Amino acid sequence: MAVSAEELGTDWLAKGGLRPTKQRVLLASLLIGDGKDRHVTAESLYSAAADEGEKVSLATVYNTLRAFCDAGLMQEVTVEGTRSYFDTRMDDHPHFFWEDEGHLTDAPASQLKIRQLPDAPEGTEISKVDVVIRLKRK
Repeated sequence: MAVSAEELGTDWLAKGGLRPTKQRVLLASLLIGDGKDRHVTAESLYSAAADEGEKVSLATVYNTLRAFCDAGLMQEVTVEGTRSYFDTRMDDHPHFFWEDEGHLTDAPASQLKIRQLPDAPEGTEISKVDVVIRLKRK
């Protein structure tokens, strides 16, 4: 028997220790309900919910995405300083940012070689390295 998008969303929330509120289940279902990884903005997820006929505020979408990140279910990728994308794929991997279209996709991690990072300043440690490769059409 096939598992519904709602059941997948509820299970995903449980993995992060999050209570399955109606809005969280809705947004989780939209994000992972088909089993594919997603790169979304809060605005694109808000639009997807509206397309499904669901009423949820943009502020709720932002807050929910933040909760998903805090629970370790998603990661935030910041592009252009203020534009955030939320990625359901949790392993370390690089991204392509398509400047002309304004969207983010996964880049092949097997082709990326980082040989050395600079030493972190005294009293700090490197917590993560994000690689965003910006693309534009010729």
